Amino acid sequence: MPQLIKAEFVRLDTHGNAEFPSLQVQFNPTEFTLSKAVNTTEIPIPGLDSPILQFVRGQAETLSVELFFDSTESATAGDNVVPVTQQTDLFYQMIKIDQERHAPPVVRLTWGPYSNFPGSNMNGLYWSQNRSNGFIGIIENVRQQFLLFSPEGAPLRAKLTVTLKEYKTVEQQVNELGLQSPDRTHSYVVQQGDTLSRIAGAHYDDPTQWRAIADNNGITNPLAIQPGDVLEIPPLR
Repeated sequence: MPQLIKAEFVRLDTHGNAEFPSLQVQFNPTEFTLSKAVNTTEIPIPGLDSPILQFVRGQAETLSVELFFDSTESATAGDNVVPVTQQTDLFYQMIKIDQERHAPPVVRLTWGPYSNFPGSNMNGLYWSQNRSNGFIGIIENVRQQFLLFSPEGAPLRAKLTVTLKEYKTVEQQVNELGLQSPDRTHSYVVQQGDTLSRIAGAHYDDPTQWRAIADNNGITNPLAIQPGDVLEIPPLR
């Protein structure tokens, strides 16, 4: 029987290194939700049927997970009752302001091998690097719901809904984005299924400009490109 791997929250110091001990969940979640959005603004153009959408900025990605805790194994009544808050308070503390940071701590949520986390295998996409260590963020919200009590009023069962907001430094974001512009020369590695017109559409927003790429790379047969070829994408004149 395979060993059960518990999901855990790890506090990170100011250098991104793990601070131990970590907080393991009592029961692994049955699901979690990832959400990512962008901000756009509408630019009205007289005479057009709809406004032009202008990208403004991305929004921080969020992760929401529901955790379940139960302390009824010890006792449900009497002097041997162990309140479930002994476990839940540790998680609730993660939203409190850290004395050194003057802000809530940065944490990493992991569950199993890092390569299993959603997004960690998306090579070439800027956010895959942040996912190589699980989900890194600041706990934005913790909602506690107590479901069962002892005759003396001690909480014995609880459900915590934890929401994390993605955390990245400015330097990390700039390095990961690797923004490129059609007015600068840069390189591109041909992927499976690529054509010159598709590459031109991605880089110039105009598939008909494929000939500029072909001429710059000495390509006489536009169907001869192969996955792994490195093409120089020239600026459009």
